[in-house]
Amino acid sequence: MSEQPPYLRIADELRQRIAEHVWEPGDRLPSRAQIGQECGVGENVVRRAQELLISQGVLEGRAGSGTYVAEPRQRVRVVRSSAREQSSGSPFRQDMRALRRQSDWESRTDAKVPAPAEIATRLGIAEGELCVRTTYEFLADGKPVQLSTSWEPYAVTGGTLVVLPEGGPHAGAGVVNRMAEIGVTISHAVEQPEPRHATAEEASLLGIQKAALVTHIRRTYYSDEGRPVETADIVVPAAHCEIVYEIPISR
Repeated sequence: MSEQPPYLRIADELRQRIAEHVWEPGDRLPSRAQIGQECGVGENVVRRAQELLISQGVLEGRAGSGTYVAEPRQRVRVVRSSAREQSSGSPFRQDMRALRRQSDWESRTDAKVPAPAEIATRLGIAEGELCVRTTYEFLADGKPVQLSTSWEPYAVTGGTLVVLPEGGPHAGAGVVNRMAEIGVTISHAVEQPEPRHATAEEASLLGIQKAALVTHIRRTYYSDEGRPVETADIVVPAAHCEIVYEIPISR
């Protein structure tokens, strides 16, 4: 049997110290040099051990400050279902209400943004065709738990009251309900989830380590005519969120 890699041994040691209350939630850990000296390993080994524990939600890194014991976090349950998409209000808000968590989100919309090649392919439009792009940061009890970037063809919503997803009389109503206001019926959505590592920007926004695992969902809404009318990239941290799919069964 192969010997356990040194960084896993150090991760176990750090985890044990936390379990034994040597360090409490919110405590700042000693320097990597100090931990390495105590455990007989180099700083790089300690760094790998800390990165592993950060990705698991045990520790958290704070830029320019150090590494801290993370406050206990209840995992957020994100439900993907047709019933929630068709209901009024935000599916995210419904999820947070079920967990008795306070929900909120911050958004920024840029109108008439040229579609990059991948987005154009997903929307079935020409590269460079104008879109409305909206970026979201979803919060649970004030802490970021989900990121999303949405793209809608300007040709679909331009000149209507729903051109701005978070502005006007239908702000925050969701894609399905907003499109219905302009006579576009969404028949279905296609989602492609895949695991990957967070980018530096995503890690900074979500408060996680760059090496942390996230689930990246590519979602596209289709009208009843088969036309893609919105596509989005949704990113959730694997350590803090679980994604559940509800599949309707017709009899």
